[in-house]
Amino acid sequence: MKNKFLYIALGGIAIMVIGWVGFTKHQPEELQAKPSETKAQIMADDLYQQALVFDKNGKLKEARETYKQLMAEYPDFEKIDTIQKSLEEVNMHLIFSNAPTDKAVIHEVKAGDTLGGLSKKYGTTVELIKISNHLKNDVIRIGQKLRVWTGKFNIYVDKSQNILILKDENEVVKVYDVSTGQNGSTPVGDFKITSRLVDPVWFNRGVVVPPESPQNVLGTRWMGFDIPGYGIHGTVEPETIGQQVTAGCVRMKNQDIEELYSLVPVGTQVVIVN
Repeated sequence: MKNKFLYIALGGIAIMVIGWVGFTKHQPEELQAKPSETKAQIMADDLYQQALVFDKNGKLKEARETYKQLMAEYPDFEKIDTIQKSLEEVNMHLIFSNAPTDKAVIHEVKAGDTLGGLSKKYGTTVELIKISNHLKNDVIRIGQKLRVWTGKFNIYVDKSQNILILKDENEVVKVYDVSTGQNGSTPVGDFKITSRLVDPVWFNRGVVVPPESPQNVLGTRWMGFDIPGYGIHGTVEPETIGQQVTAGCVRMKNQDIEELYSLVPVGTQVVIVN
């Protein structure tokens, strides 16, 4: 039974008559007072259901804010891992879609514009512009309106946990499992991405290993640092992800590095810590 309140307005004075006290005297003790933890769980679950409704109905910005609220206010909620994954999915959907956001602008194509030029102007990638605008090739037309991402991504790698965190400025966008160097061989410090390659050739001690070779350990993408010989790449051994087994590079599953590659341009900051 729910609380019963009777409001009577008399001469501008609201008189509240509560019929709950007598009722609770006859209820089992466990129903009279719920532990604060249980109440928090109920409140978190209600908020979670709201987020699911927003998500289902395509209200991604509302879903994102609700998931973020859950993460901040209810870190011990039993569904927190699921919420983290849902938040990451919504983040990526918003980035790759053409939905309006304060992190993107609408650019009207002018004479002389190219996707490469626009990606440099706005600090993004050609791949992301094409995905967001459903472009099948690099051809753009004068007067065409393109949604262009302007957020500034950066990367944080934690060797102790073998994770790579993609951030938009200070806000976490997504967390990936990675492999790092055996015996601590992945360098620690602040770096920048200086090169990006699709289906990279692996130069292994003077031997050229083509991208289609099963011996090419670089997988489908390479993003090199401003320190020779080190970078982030894919793998032909996905079962090793999460371990410290590389020669010093950061290794990702191919589908993960392909996603990351489409987001981060040359010049992206990479911080690696022990």
